[in-house]
Amino acid sequence: MKKLSSLLCVLYLTLLSGTLFAQSRTFDPVQVLISPNKADWTYQVGEKASFTVTVLAHQVPIEGAEVHYEIGLEKMLPTQQGTIKSNGTSTMLGKDATLEEPGFLRCQAWVKVDGKEYRGIATAAFSPLNIKPTQTLPHDFQEFWTNAKEEAAKIPMDTKLTFLPERSNEKVDVYQVSIQNYELGARVYGILAKPKTEGKYPALLQVPGAGIRPYQGNIALAEQGVITLEIGIHGIPVTYEKELYNNLSGGALRGYNYFNLDDRDKYYYKRVYLGCVRAIDYIFSLEEFDGSNLAVYGGSQGGALSIVTAALDSRVKHLASFYPALSDLTGYLHGRAGGWPHMFTQGNASYLKKEDKINVSAYYDVVNFARSVKVPGFYSWGYNDETCPPTSIYAAYNLIQAPKDLYLVQETGHWTYPLQREKVNEWLLKQLKGN
Repeated sequence: MKKLSSLLCVLYLTLLSGTLFAQSRTFDPVQVLISPNKADWTYQVGEKASFTVTVLAHQVPIEGAEVHYEIGLEKMLPTQQGTIKSNGTSTMLGKDATLEEPGFLRCQAWVKVDGKEYRGIATAAFSPLNIKPTQTLPHDFQEFWTNAKEEAAKIPMDTKLTFLPERSNEKVDVYQVSIQNYELGARVYGILAKPKTEGKYPALLQVPGAGIRPYQGNIALAEQGVITLEIGIHGIPVTYEKELYNNLSGGALRGYNYFNLDDRDKYYYKRVYLGCVRAIDYIFSLEEFDGSNLAVYGGSQGGALSIVTAALDSRVKHLASFYPALSDLTGYLHGRAGGWPHMFTQGNASYLKKEDKINVSAYYDVVNFARSVKVPGFYSWGYNDETCPPTSIYAAYNLIQAPKDLYLVQETGHWTYPLQREKVNEWLLKQLKGN
């Protein structure tokens, strides 16, 4: 049990470090709790939904608080709004909330107590398993990525290992690994952890959430008999002090997810997607790897990369994805929420009607990779995610025809409960080791 607890703790911290712009759960004395009138928050198209709000102070309902509420499609302008007074129990908000086509309807409420504003949200799903993507599938999508992989495969790996004694222990050797990526001089860096005991082991490729940061590596899982490789995506070492990454995040790499979006051969994520394939090349070069049992795992941007990598590389046997980003990016062009990084919102006027950018996005959108996933997957998210809207997530998820386990926790946003992390960890260990 002690080993398992250690494993869960480290995997939890690793996943948290990989999420992007995570919506924090607050622990304020005042809470604004919004509840749909169905326990599973899920309705059929055309069915009427309603919401109630309860304002708590020190876990006790309060009366007379002025509550402003809005109801509408997630990320869109509200279709209902108003102001009410809390009555000390649960107060109804709006009326006859419904959708006539599959999607998500979000209720938000704000209250001020002692000069401070507090907010609550709840999001009702309407036939979410019938949501279809808005993104187009380029006629040469498969050809583009087949050619890209073939060209990248010609580049020597030129692997360089740096032993990290301070992270190693009696069970695991830990290294920073540098691998040449899709073109000469481009690199992908990561933290490799592998068991010291001689033998053949399964492997996990851990792919990162958005941002620029150092990585620690998944030592605990390696202690359980799994080779782990946790990679960064920016072609820089992953063991520097955090200040360097903060400077890059606010400087040279700020907005990297928009870089060269008008050119499918130069868009930033080409190096990222091919870097994930190159990381698999490296895992298969390890003599300790069992040569078959490989999983890929990540959340948010990493959730997207898990799906993309499984679609691009048939050597992946299992995938785990939390709230995948980069899904149905064109949703905003069709009057509904699109996926992170939200490049086609009204606020991005320079992107909104740029056909070249819209066309390039189709080659990198997760929905177009989801069609090709053939391996079992574990998925988890919540309806309240404001970073990776569930409308965009389901647009991709519904296209996956391979076996898929969805662990849905409706009230979660861009974060996870411990139970969600326990579930995915158990699933990964079962797939990789049969435990």
